[in-house]
Amino acid sequence: MRDAYSVETVRAAERELMARLPPGTLMKRAAAGLAAACAGMLGRTYGTRIVLLVGSGDNGGDALFAGALLARRGAGVTAVLLSPERAHAAGLAALRAAGGRAVAAPSAPLEGVPADIPALLRRADLVVDGIVGIGGRGGLRPDAVEVLGFVQEAGAPVVAVDLPSGVDADTGEVRGVAVRAAATVTFGAYKPGLLIDPAREYAGAVRLIDIGLGPHLAGAVPVARAPQHADVAALLPRPAAESDKYRRGVTGIAAGSGRYPGAAVLAVAGALRGGAGAVRYAGPAAGEVIARFPETLVSAGPPAAAGRVQAWVVGPGLGDGPDARETVREVLASGVPVLVDADGLRLMDAGQVRARTAPTVLTPHAGEAAALLGTAREEVEAARLASVRELARRYRATVLLKGSTTLVAEPEEDRPVRVNPTGTGWLATAGSGDVLSGLAGSLLAAGLAAPDAAAAGAYLHGLAGRLAAPLAGASDVAAALRRAWRDVADGALRTPPPGRPEGGRGDLRH
Repeated sequence: MRDAYSVETVRAAERELMARLPPGTLMKRAAAGLAAACAGMLGRTYGTRIVLLVGSGDNGGDALFAGALLARRGAGVTAVLLSPERAHAAGLAALRAAGGRAVAAPSAPLEGVPADIPALLRRADLVVDGIVGIGGRGGLRPDAVEVLGFVQEAGAPVVAVDLPSGVDADTGEVRGVAVRAAATVTFGAYKPGLLIDPAREYAGAVRLIDIGLGPHLAGAVPVARAPQHADVAALLPRPAAESDKYRRGVTGIAAGSGRYPGAAVLAVAGALRGGAGAVRYAGPAAGEVIARFPETLVSAGPPAAAGRVQAWVVGPGLGDGPDARETVREVLASGVPVLVDADGLRLMDAGQVRARTAPTVLTPHAGEAAALLGTAREEVEAARLASVRELARRYRATVLLKGSTTLVAEPEEDRPVRVNPTGTGWLATAGSGDVLSGLAGSLLAAGLAAPDAAAAGAYLHGLAGRLAAPLAGASDVAAALRRAWRDVADGALRTPPPGRPEGGRGDLRH
């Protein structure tokens, strides 16, 4: 797992560690890692031009000490000080001693002739963002926005120190202008904003530098967790020698309609590749389902007449009307785990969901989540972490919020939110969510706990989307699940999935 901790937790761990070390040791460790990452991005150090954007406090100090190390290796390093009177004194002295120089931002002139900041940035091979640290909130101040405009015009790649300035480390929210980095070098532990959009989109590739915080984070509860191959592999069901199809679990699918039979076919396709021993389909698309998947046990009647199942998936393509609403009510009245998606989210009774004793998984995209919360879609997308937690609390259910980063929250508020790292924009295709519903529902039927089924389903689904890309439809994604499962279960891939080191593009853009 990649665990992301709150600012408060990270700072407490830093204080414990600093109390055991000589003064300045922790900052020098961070600076050494930052300098090495910058050198790696440049390919060479000697003769390059590096501009440091330096705010007040320790974040600016990290940038200044790293700049000093790079200057000693032959780089031309210039620090642009946004608050010259509050710049980290020891870091600034170290930079100057190494041959670097400091100039002031336009709104904070030093004595002498003001520097030509735009020209300085146009010549830069690399820009280091040390404006604001992990305590920053609400976007950048006007003086920083002005300098950032020059950076964007110059086009040089930006490396952010700890996290991009202007994003919220704890929530992943971006409530104003913020730095868009090509890469972020973070220290000691991941922060939630590096894993969760919209802030994650500002972070670029993320590199974690070990500065010794590990023992001081032991026992702390992370805010967010991003599973990796080994974590998902440990969850996947494997049949034992004495298993039969019923012992492996039976997934019920209540989906589709005369208008949307394809939703039923795709949900069944996902379920057949989710580890359960059998799939029962109940609904008006029985003919289409059996024609495509003859191994499915089908019935045209209501869910209660379909036979025994270990979990239900309800909602994809149900449409409107009393029959669809009754189907959702009947499934939620069952005593087995239930996954509700698509039309089921609109038709379900909130009181019935909250009253259930068996696990419930809700899988909305941002628009559906907004309707359930009574807010605007834009608010959900801007505050994904808060939204998924509120949904889980309000409905007393596990919630899988699809989108630019898929999040899985449990009803217990002290539990970490799981962040899926495998998503891809290629999953933004009609029917992709139906496949995910069937897959996660089948994992529920196979015996996984609701949060595990949701997180493992999202991980496999995202990986299948990558394997099926480009120009893949939902059927292609379903077909690629077999390979995704094999890659994870057999341990064929032990590194992060293709794309950004700490995660790819969004999961599902409906």
